[in-house]
Amino acid sequence: MRSPFMSERASAYLFLAPGFILYLLMALVPALATLAFSLTEVDRFTWGISFAGADNLLFVLSDRRFWTAFGNTFTFIAMAVAGNVGLGLLLAVLIDRQMPRAVLYFLRLAFFLPVLVATSLVSLVWQLLYSTDLGILNYYLNELHLPSVSWLTNSRVAMVSIVILDVWKHVGFFMIIQLAALQGIPRSLVEAGELDGAGFWQIFRYIKLPYILPVVLFCVTYATITGLQVFDSIRILTQGGPGDATISLVMYMYEEAFGAQDIGVGSAAAFILLAAIAVTTLVQWRIGRRMVAQ
Repeated sequence: MRSPFMSERASAYLFLAPGFILYLLMALVPALATLAFSLTEVDRFTWGISFAGADNLLFVLSDRRFWTAFGNTFTFIAMAVAGNVGLGLLLAVLIDRQMPRAVLYFLRLAFFLPVLVATSLVSLVWQLLYSTDLGILNYYLNELHLPSVSWLTNSRVAMVSIVILDVWKHVGFFMIIQLAALQGIPRSLVEAGELDGAGFWQIFRYIKLPYILPVVLFCVTYATITGLQVFDSIRILTQGGPGDATISLVMYMYEEAFGAQDIGVGSAAAFILLAAIAVTTLVQWRIGRRMVAQ
């Protein structure tokens, strides 16, 4: 006779099966197809397929443009993660106080609304704001008797412009997550610190921050993974320029696979991106475990 435990476990597997099958179809199958393409060479004229082995991977690793994209991507990640998570935490701390419920809902909605807007639409709007001649940013700079800034055509400024857009759009997401963590701190811990004479900074440093540290580390990891996949905003704002000053790993992969129509090289670049995501996540996870343990 089957035990109730076995029956419940079988039911759980049945409920999980549709999602698991969908995951296999939408993630694992394309990944295997990408691996197969990375080992082949496709003739652009006859569409004949031949085995290429590790040639595509070696080509990508020896391509100076790939390493430029690699460096640009991690430069973007460093600035975007600091802006999104750091500013999100600051906003969460500022909002985490006694206030009318309606005001709290309004502030959370105001900061979270940009997250719901498509990146392509946001990028088109910011492209107008960044316009050298007609953009509102340069208009106010000129009103202050300051020189105009070539936001999207200056190689030293273009990446910063993309980061500003990214932080404006996503900071509300990280603010909401960290605000929820702050509001989940037991009030008794904060009151105990206040009774001991701890000030605002001491309470945050020694009580609140250690309590929400796992959530902050999750935000850092999530922001890093999404940063490694940045594409839409760069494609619309700068097309990777000026020169290759803002080209990202995903954009390099896209241009090789669909611009140069070299599917093998594009697939090899995709697998390197996957490896970069896996290694970066693993490193952050191990560092996070040590920080939480301390």
